[in-house]
Amino acid sequence: MFNPSELKGVIFDLDGVLTDTAEFHYQAWQQLADETGLPFDREANEALRGLSRRESLMRILGDRTFSEEAIQSMMDKKNGYYVALIQNITAAELLPGSVALLDELRQAGIKAAIGSGSKNARTIIDKLGIGDRIDAISDGYSVSNSKPAPDVFLHAAGLLGLEPSQCAVVEDAGAGVEAALAAGMWAIGLGPAERVGAAHVVLPSLDGITLTDLTSKLAQAQPG
Repeated sequence: MFNPSELKGVIFDLDGVLTDTAEFHYQAWQQLADETGLPFDREANEALRGLSRRESLMRILGDRTFSEEAIQSMMDKKNGYYVALIQNITAAELLPGSVALLDELRQAGIKAAIGSGSKNARTIIDKLGIGDRIDAISDGYSVSNSKPAPDVFLHAAGLLGLEPSQCAVVEDAGAGVEAALAAGMWAIGLGPAERVGAAHVVLPSLDGITLTDLTSKLAQAQPG
């Protein structure tokens, strides 16, 4: 069972948890799809939530065959479009409740980390102006295996100097929840139950959520 006094670190996914870059990803993939003649729309983009860049491209390509060189070129193009778009991100893109929770964690002496598959995580954190609230960053450069593998969260816990059982993960994607559970951590899912229902606690968002809210809900949850 969850013991609030044992919670020493909270690891946050970035996209969809602290900020919503889904629209930027959509625009970048849409530009690539239009140029390449691939079918793509917002519904297809939603299915990419939590997937790595390569896994996302493979999902878009479906049964179409391209050389590895072409695949790499498409991934590079998409990332270029995305990086150009996120240059416009500011603190205004922080999702409601995120900064208040980060500040409350700091006041309580609980460490905060980023556990994101994005290779642009550091740029986004800098643009959002929350670097001073984050104790460690585990991103797409940190590990080889992307979610649902637990590696990015285990790496984050290591950077914090904590055991997995001392950490809770906040995620908005099914693959991320699966990764948190595989890591042996407590999972807090944001969004609809059909997407994050495997988490110990499911919330619509962080808006209005306090540390006490999280610990009390986790205390009522059953261990995975």
